[in-house]
Amino acid sequence: MPATKNVPCPSCGFEKNPPGSARCASCGAKIEDSARSKRSRDEEMSRRYQQEGVSVQWLLIAFAVQGVLTAALVFGLPMVLPILDFEGQNGMLVCVPVWFLGGLLVGMISPGRTFIEPAVASLLVAIPSTFLLIQSQTVRTMPLFLYLIFAGIGILLTLIGAYIGERIQLGPPPKTAE
Repeated sequence: MPATKNVPCPSCGFEKNPPGSARCASCGAKIEDSARSKRSRDEEMSRRYQQEGVSVQWLLIAFAVQGVLTAALVFGLPMVLPILDFEGQNGMLVCVPVWFLGGLLVGMISPGRTFIEPAVASLLVAIPSTFLLIQSQTVRTMPLFLYLIFAGIGILLTLIGAYIGERIQLGPPPKTAE
């Protein structure tokens, strides 16, 4: 029986991927057939942090993470600790770092490069959250356009958090041999 040779990952260099693997066991990058892929090392390194497509599975996971974090910290925590009052503008000020944290968490746990999914999930969570915070404002009021600006900033910070999470997960790029 001939020994099967492990396939090295063109992106991170992990060498213990079983033959026929579609993705790297270490970084989650696609492993293409070496006969089809004729990219140089520099081209592979430039593609290292690029998203390959949108994963519906990770979009749903990101939506669940963002929804649970937002519901627990922004809406649930004041029910448990009445001293905290996240109505109106205070709620939006708490939502922004919560969405960043959600993006960071999803970026750190998702295989491959998936940093668009948390941003889309934040958009889907921001719509009802912003509406509920607008409805709950009594004393700490803000105009509608400021709620929309805060929601946009939160979505942008989610994208940045997810990208940072991916960078943490992948680690530093390997040294180039010169």
